[in-house]
Amino acid sequence: MKIEQIYTGCLSQAAYYIESKGEAAVIDPLRDTQAHLTKAAQDGASIRYIFETHFHADFVSGHLELADATGADIVFGPNAETTYPAHIAADGEVFMIGELTLEVLHTPGHTLESVCYLLKDSKGKALALFTGDTLFIGDVGRPDVAQRDDGTLSSELLAGMLYESLVQKILPLPDDVLIYPAHGAGSACGKHMSKETFDTLGNQKRLNYALQTMEKNAFVQAVLQGLPPAPAYFVQNVQLNRAGYEPVDQVLARALKALDADAFECMRHTGEYVVLDTRAAGSFAEAHIPGSINIGIKGSFAPWVGALIEDIHQPLLIVADAGMEQEVALRLARVGFHNSFGYLSGGLQTWIARGFAVDTVASISGEAFMSAYADGQVKVLDVRSQGEYDKEHLIGAESMPLASYKQFIAAVEEEQDCYVYCAGGYRSMMFISLMKQAGVTANMVNVNGGMAALKALSNNKHV
Repeated sequence: MKIEQIYTGCLSQAAYYIESKGEAAVIDPLRDTQAHLTKAAQDGASIRYIFETHFHADFVSGHLELADATGADIVFGPNAETTYPAHIAADGEVFMIGELTLEVLHTPGHTLESVCYLLKDSKGKALALFTGDTLFIGDVGRPDVAQRDDGTLSSELLAGMLYESLVQKILPLPDDVLIYPAHGAGSACGKHMSKETFDTLGNQKRLNYALQTMEKNAFVQAVLQGLPPAPAYFVQNVQLNRAGYEPVDQVLARALKALDADAFECMRHTGEYVVLDTRAAGSFAEAHIPGSINIGIKGSFAPWVGALIEDIHQPLLIVADAGMEQEVALRLARVGFHNSFGYLSGGLQTWIARGFAVDTVASISGEAFMSAYADGQVKVLDVRSQGEYDKEHLIGAESMPLASYKQFIAAVEEEQDCYVYCAGGYRSMMFISLMKQAGVTANMVNVNGGMAALKALSNNKHV
């Protein structure tokens, strides 16, 4: 018997591979399915089933391409409706994988079709529960993804369903059952997820706020309190996972078209494309193509792309460090951005060598900023989340969370000079680039090192 967790750090997403006696199953597969195919080949196993815990909102699953490659059945829980062949399992239905069984536990709440899969050995002992977005380590799934505008399916109603699912289906299981969720810390699918990627149910009963003894109304309030807005791309990814999508090889072939500086500028000049600069914040500050936005690949790249570029169908042109083009294209594909139409061959140096214009962003060291800040005549913008700001912030800093940047365009436009900080400089550069793309002419200065550097310098006196 083999259980392997395949964790994608950029998405904080976990897929699972289970093998027994030459038969295998994959739960919530990666978009790039080769990892699953390689594992099965190494084990001499045949992938029989592809189990989906629900229609994912934060990434595009690889279920269709894996099914095409293996002939495996795609399995969803009750209430799922697809436009492609899939087995819609009943609550309590059991599937055999070698000497193991997987039992379907219908656990609506995150979505209506959400299920958990209970793994048992040949003697019927419960070993592990693959919980999808129903139960995380330290948290539960957000119950606002599947809500409807007509009010027939509200966040409160879904949260109540989630309560019943936890109480009736999960809490009665043995304490030694291992909990394997679909996501960990950093995912937008919850608010208090742990950096740990698995745990025992017994430990979660002690530590997870949502598993403590409480009435349903108290649970609903606790789960919904402080829940940030769901990123706009969530609904679009659900549709892709439900209705199907273009094969990833075709998506990558289109994105990996090398464009010289002239071709790149010709396409950019049409105004149809967003230029996505994926280099580090410091490199972007030194020089970038005017109007481009910066979301660095060495960070939570894909979730931020989904949060800040609201339409997954938006045509993109890519600027990347040499050798990173394929990684950028793949991470975009994982979150449903299939309309990348090439990258700047040779990187920004070819753009500069061709004589095209570049823009810059002013940056300031933590020491220099604190000197200006001490004079009390500077405007300071904190672009971290509201929760981070509420926990601690620089005295006098104005909260403008990056995820809601559009709300603050007019306010920033009115400022002649402002300093922008986040936790470490990653998000603040994104914020500045988005403001500049929106036409804001205010002088925005990025504070290098962000809050971490400022706290170290100020010894917390100004926090």
